[in-house]
Amino acid sequence: MKALRFYAPEDVRLEDVPEPGCGPDEIKIKVKNCSTCGTDVKIFHNGHQNLSPPRTIGHEVAGEVVEVGADVNATYGSDWKPGDRAQVIAAVPCGDCHECNKGWMAVCQNQTSVGYQYDGGFAEYMIVPKQVLKVDGLNLIPDNVGYDEASAAEPFACAINAQELLGIEPGDTVVVFGAGPIGCMHIRIARGVHAVGPVYLVDVNAERLRMSAEAVHPEETIDGSQVDVVARVMELTGGRGADVVITATAANVTQEQAIAMAARNGRISFFGGLPKTDPTITCDSNVVHYRQLHIHGANGSAPEHNKRALAYISSGQVPVKDLITAHIPLERALEAFDLVTSGEAIKVTVEP
Repeated sequence: MKALRFYAPEDVRLEDVPEPGCGPDEIKIKVKNCSTCGTDVKIFHNGHQNLSPPRTIGHEVAGEVVEVGADVNATYGSDWKPGDRAQVIAAVPCGDCHECNKGWMAVCQNQTSVGYQYDGGFAEYMIVPKQVLKVDGLNLIPDNVGYDEASAAEPFACAINAQELLGIEPGDTVVVFGAGPIGCMHIRIARGVHAVGPVYLVDVNAERLRMSAEAVHPEETIDGSQVDVVARVMELTGGRGADVVITATAANVTQEQAIAMAARNGRISFFGGLPKTDPTITCDSNVVHYRQLHIHGANGSAPEHNKRALAYISSGQVPVKDLITAHIPLERALEAFDLVTSGEAIKVTVEP
């Protein structure tokens, strides 16, 4: 079969590899969609400390079950069968550590990941390992949800996790930094689930702002390359600032701007991680202190967030279909990385 294999930074090859066999405690799927994100681009250029090469990459996966291991249903209390449509979690908690036992699976200290320690979804077939099945991380796709939409449930789940931590209230003013697919999803969730008030979308790429604005219709887009973002948000909010600020971009300055523009009792999500070579920001601690700000990290998602993402997509509460603006065959998978990097598409999905 064809698979996209990572060997080293900027050494990623589409290769013919043996089709994987299915063990007694595994499930084999025929991949229908594996979508891409900024993390895939980072892996392409820099690798990852948890990724053991050579490795088939890709972690936003949806496909059709073609084989169920002999022990699976009895061991995990499931009822999987060939022909079922399934979405796979990416971040795999151990289910046994202190954090997992507390219900904090998104920050499991023993977390492994599809496409890192296990072969991922940029391939014709993929094995769902027992570690995923153990934590109920393979999800039945609702009948009215397409494979492409289901593959977007994984980043969607990450956004759900972040927003759950923020205590968002109806009518809150929200600022989202980053006009990529995850920023668009954040806007859709904030409106569809939390019924927020005005939403302002910030980026430094005018074309990406335009494209995303056509999809999610923020009350205003703010081009950070042209205007003082903090001053503009203060102007839009009558000097009060934003109730909720989400930095869905890997830029240090956005985290500093988020603190500066947050209203009293404002909630901030540092959703996008910073480069490991430049991970620090300047924080005016007195602003955090006197405005009583709440700053939250957000790291991936738990299996339950993936289930909720599929339910929101199925109900129409948070649509994602129109955010998937490029469909690429597996033979041209490397082009997907270029599209993500350039921002020419909102969400890019690969179809083996």
